[in-house]
Amino acid sequence: MSRPQDDRNQEATVYLGNLDERCTDALVWELMLQAGPVVNVHLPKDRISMAHQGYGFCEFLTEEDAEYACKIMNQIKLWGKPIRVNKASSDKKQLDVGANLFIGNLDENVDERLLYDTFSAFGVMATTAKIARDPQTGQSKGYGFVSYTDFESSDAAIESMNGQFLMNKAISVQYAFKKEGKGERVFVPDVERLV
Repeated sequence: MSRPQDDRNQEATVYLGNLDERCTDALVWELMLQAGPVVNVHLPKDRISMAHQGYGFCEFLTEEDAEYACKIMNQIKLWGKPIRVNKASSDKKQLDVGANLFIGNLDENVDERLLYDTFSAFGVMATTAKIARDPQTGQSKGYGFVSYTDFESSDAAIESMNGQFLMNKAISVQYAFKKEGKGERVFVPDVERLV
């Protein structure tokens, strides 16, 4: 039921959040069929416990089905918990100064997909997740970036993920900004964002 994110039609995919631990791929598939034909369901799972992490993605046959699902399925209660259903992609243009996060101390085995799957739980991503890599070897440099369409999402991601373990390392999650003249983004303390 699950395919790599790259093969997914992002425009026809919805993000599902606040899922009860008892949810399964099959149950989500059945539930989402109420909105339209389902192509794929993916609930990212913890590599050790194999339990899903409270969120997932559902790809529909068409973009219209995905939009319809957002309208009729958002806030439906499953086991007493209202699920969040919204589009996995966004047409909003990423601003130079926006809800961009620097993710540091990444395990070298964390890839873009895992970073995206982990951080898309907190809101609509403005772009795909990026991991800084050595141009020669392709090895991770141990940090990356994720961008949201709003600050509520990025604030929630920082609050929930800063200091948490992703694979074998406790990651740092902070706001990032673009350096003038260069495309490289660097860490900016909270205080500067509030000034």
